[in-house]
Amino acid sequence: MPQTDPFAALSRSFTSPATEHFTIVPADGVDLPMRPRVLRILTSGDIAIRDDQGVVITYAVSAGETLQFSAVGVESTGTTATVVGWL
Repeated sequence: MPQTDPFAALSRSFTSPATEHFTIVPADGVDLPMRPRVLRILTSGDIAIRDDQGVVITYAVSAGETLQFSAVGVESTGTTATVVGWL
């Protein structure tokens, strides 16, 4: 039986739930292929994220945490956590 989506006719907003996800492979100085709405942490550790201005800050994160940050890039130097992007 095909899935029914009662919200299909509504437009999405920034407060809507994510509908897509992708694996993030950390790489120094490389932009992510798609800019995520948020980052979801799969395994605990550190994540070094880069913003619009090129500033990199490393955060200690826990598995199951969702960072409300639309990262430009995730750097390999300083990242030990496993992370995915949600769109």
